[in-house]
Amino acid sequence: MAIRLSRPRALALCALPVLALFGTAAFAPLPFTVAQPGSTADVLGDDKGKPVITIKGTPTRTTDGELRMTTILATAPTADVGVADVVDSWFRTDRAVMPRDSVYPTGGSEKEIERHNLQDMEKSQNVAVDAALEYLDRKPGSVDVTLHLADVGGPSAGLFFSLGIIDKLVGNGSGGDLTGGRTVAGTGTIEADGTVGAVGGVSLKTQAAHRDGATVFLVPKAECKQAKAERPDGLRLIPVTTLSSAVSSLRALDQGGKVPSC
Repeated sequence: MAIRLSRPRALALCALPVLALFGTAAFAPLPFTVAQPGSTADVLGDDKGKPVITIKGTPTRTTDGELRMTTILATAPTADVGVADVVDSWFRTDRAVMPRDSVYPTGGSEKEIERHNLQDMEKSQNVAVDAALEYLDRKPGSVDVTLHLADVGGPSAGLFFSLGIIDKLVGNGSGGDLTGGRTVAGTGTIEADGTVGAVGGVSLKTQAAHRDGATVFLVPKAECKQAKAERPDGLRLIPVTTLSSAVSSLRALDQGGKVPSC
């Protein structure tokens, strides 16, 4: 999951049955986390004055369009969440609730959790570079790629880092942009072999994407059902399983070809 860390956050996907909560004292803090749509960031652009993707050692392209990775915001691990918070979230489409210990590692302080999330992001960035270069059939070390995204933790921006690198180096392979000039958003972890993994929180991330102007959302295929649950009108969902399938779908979208859908 991708998490903005200026205030420690995490993801939530499923709401819990409200009736099960009333056996708990009405005013006692509950072991839950409440999440909502977070910010998005264009990996082809800048973040806090610095390019998200910097490439040295080879020519790069000037890109059009946007590739927006998405995040969620959630209550901090030490925040008190009461029955009223959970009930309110249950009846809202822009909130979600889940057990706190399924979001945050147990036994860790806020600083330890933040450090863990940042380590996940750093690892994800390294793997994203490897996956992009593997897709382009370029040997590691032939290109110097630096990724920068402040105050974000977790691994779920991996797919979009890889897509951004590909767009900056070769675009759609035919002289155009991988985005086709669109604002494309999405989520998904990435493995070095290009496999895209599920992340959770997609029903909230689609709302963040639509809010920030996206018309297309790339979602790990296994999470299509969750993405459709609260899909905003006008946001096209495209399932992906690999980096290659994501690139192929974006090319087909721009060329009027057949594009998979959730």
